[in-house]
Amino acid sequence: MKNKTQVSALGQHISISAHKARKVVDQIRGRSYEETLMILELMPYRACYPIFKLVYSAAANASHNMDFKKGELIISKAEVNEGTTVKKLKPRARGRGYPIKRPTCHITIVVKDISIPEEYDYNYLN
Repeated sequence: MKNKTQVSALGQHISISAHKARKVVDQIRGRSYEETLMILELMPYRACYPIFKLVYSAAANASHNMDFKKGELIISKAEVNEGTTVKKLKPRARGRGYPIKRPTCHITIVVKDISIPEEYDYNYLN
């Protein structure tokens, strides 16, 4: 983030595969805050709830830290990266164990205030 008109929220080690989370994140990128919340509430995927919490957290960060209005926020950047893989053993017959690999992902949501021009930088906060 180069300028101070953007605020982010980062969720790490979310217990869902990055491929499934990207399906949801691709639907909300570039949309307004209210529209994003409505879309996430109505989508039938398990990945929607952690992404909903991150969008809500990013808007709360923008409102509290930078005094942005929630109605003027858009999702400027949303990305999903692969996290660590949790490895477990499932007990099977005759004392054997089968490996279970549980993928995780890291989700970054960046919101931007559309009422502030791009070239404007909050120098008075520094």
